Amino acid sequence: MAAGLAVSGAVMAEDDPFLWLEEVESDRALEWAEGQNERSLDYLKSHDLFEPIHERALEILTSDDRIAYPSLMGGEVYNFWRDASHVRGIWRKTSRENYRSDSPDWDVIIDVDRLAEEEDENWVWAGASCRYPDYDRCLVGLSIGGADAAVRREFDLKSRSFVEDGFVLPESKSRISWRDRDSVFLGRAFSDEEMTDSGYPRTVRIWERGTPPEQAKLVYEGERGDVAVMGMRIWDGDEYYDLIVRSPGFFTRHYYHYRDGEVSRINVPEDANIVGLIDGQLLVDLKSDWTVGETTFGQGALVAGPMESFESDRPDLAVLFQPGERSSIASVSTTENAVLVNILDNVVSRVERFTHDEDGWHSESLSVPEMGAISVVSADDRSDRFFYNYTGFLTPSTLFEADAATDSHEQVRSEPSWFDSEGMSVEQYEAESADGERIPYFVVRPAGFEASGANPTLLGAYGGFEVSRTPFYSGVIGTSWLERGGVYVLANIRGGGEFGPRWHQAALQENRQRAFDDLIAVAEDLVERDITSPEHLGIQGGSNGGLLVGAVMVQRPDLLNAVVCQVPLLDMKRYHKLLAGASWMAEYGDPDDPEQWAYISEYSPYQNVSAEADYPKAFFTTSTRDDRVHPGHARKMVAKMLDQGHDVLYYENIEGGHGGAANLEQRAYISALIYTYLHDRLAGGKSAD
Repeated sequence: MAAGLAVSGAVMAEDDPFLWLEEVESDRALEWAEGQNERSLDYLKSHDLFEPIHERALEILTSDDRIAYPSLMGGEVYNFWRDASHVRGIWRKTSRENYRSDSPDWDVIIDVDRLAEEEDENWVWAGASCRYPDYDRCLVGLSIGGADAAVRREFDLKSRSFVEDGFVLPESKSRISWRDRDSVFLGRAFSDEEMTDSGYPRTVRIWERGTPPEQAKLVYEGERGDVAVMGMRIWDGDEYYDLIVRSPGFFTRHYYHYRDGEVSRINVPEDANIVGLIDGQLLVDLKSDWTVGETTFGQGALVAGPMESFESDRPDLAVLFQPGERSSIASVSTTENAVLVNILDNVVSRVERFTHDEDGWHSESLSVPEMGAISVVSADDRSDRFFYNYTGFLTPSTLFEADAATDSHEQVRSEPSWFDSEGMSVEQYEAESADGERIPYFVVRPAGFEASGANPTLLGAYGGFEVSRTPFYSGVIGTSWLERGGVYVLANIRGGGEFGPRWHQAALQENRQRAFDDLIAVAEDLVERDITSPEHLGIQGGSNGGLLVGAVMVQRPDLLNAVVCQVPLLDMKRYHKLLAGASWMAEYGDPDDPEQWAYISEYSPYQNVSAEADYPKAFFTTSTRDDRVHPGHARKMVAKMLDQGHDVLYYENIEGGHGGAANLEQRAYISALIYTYLHDRLAGGKSAD
């Protein structure tokens, strides 16, 4: 059995008739999955819309007109690209000047399709980490079938070859990062003794070139109950610091400075994030109030101070940015001389530039496009150049190259309009949740929309782990749904990060029901506004979002007629015993604690699904190779619902990892299945059965 895919513990130890479906690659479980696939595919692929939706989705996802997003390294532009000719993908580079041209002359570094054929392995690209500042050697990740566990190999950029007798790790969730040309930080994850309960490394070692990894020097050891520990080298110009990061929980970190063989704690709150280092100033993102001396720095603020002061009891801090009630910090990036802070104001982006001199910090708003979603794609720490992306529901993604020093920017790339948006519109509304909180959501209306209550409507949300959902352009949604008369809705429910840490923390653990209440409130508001009705309303979510839509389906089946539940968590009694599940107890709670199970048990979909209820015909998807959220969640839920007499659909991709698809062809195929299902369920109403 492949690393990371075995079920934890003795599976027959609990009273669950479907526990055998957690045996990921057992013949019995795979035969069951294949049988469900066959039944569901026969149904969905026979629909008249499947082929046209599939063909158009494949055309969009593999088109050469997509933006080749840049990654700046050493003044050059790197890019990983997949298309119809490169299904697994190619890693390539070009000069920054050449990248600006209409048809860049790309230099292919690694062809993953060719490598997979030569080595007879199902390789999926898992990224590359290149040694700063020379960028001469890289640690290349290759995953089998798209799992989180990956093989790591040292690669020489000059010779374009894997380094013989270089740094190599077999498939695992081990962590490896550069210190210098001849040593790396290593966290091994090959045995229970080396791993945390979450399946990640709990030690940091220094592995010297030419020595076996088993002889790597131990420099730090965490606890078995930690999520993970890791080592890294961070740079500030030509200066560097070696850090060790221990994560006792998913949202807590202890940072240590490692030097001269000694480890010393860096004084930041354990729920804060170190997000950068520039001009000797350490940048810290606060998740709760922090009192230093007689000064309290507010939750959600970005603060900074001299690196050396963080090894004292009272760091010398300054506030760069303090968000308001309906704003938050989306991301922090650094160039050679500036800090770029991407800010969400009521889920709309703007960017502030901060610079530092002997007089302190100075800020200025950058002249980026308004009323859309912005993301900093890549920044160069040897200049003030950076790339950012601008998009909206009806605005194709546009890539800009900008200069933080001069506030100049120019459009470099823009995707075509994949669908005709003439007559379409976007509005932002608010719904009142059960406890009175205002929940914002976006509504994308198709052309010819009328508030008749009969519009097929897809409602998406996530609501967890401080992940913000912002407006985005999707050719697949546009052609598969909007152009065909569907309404698309994106809800910014609690549990996410749209309004900062407080928005996330409001739905943690014993307050998880708030996230479900928020989605229910948005659904009810859509009905109240006659945008749609229960006969025409569907919800969609993946991973934590799969838990969200699973719980809402169980609690309010009367409100829905379609549920797309992708790579979900559903059995919250056992989630912490499966794969990476133990790392999420800070989000959901500990089911083995009776007090915490008391509130988890109230919403856990697998425990609450009932034979007496009238559920919509839901569609569950997962991946055999998902080694983050166990496929047993979706398998068992479907098996139980079928056993109770419910009609459900199921599709399990044999590869694809937690993303559900290992390549663009699989993404197009799964998208076609989903939108075919949604049209089948929502265009006609419940009488369609």
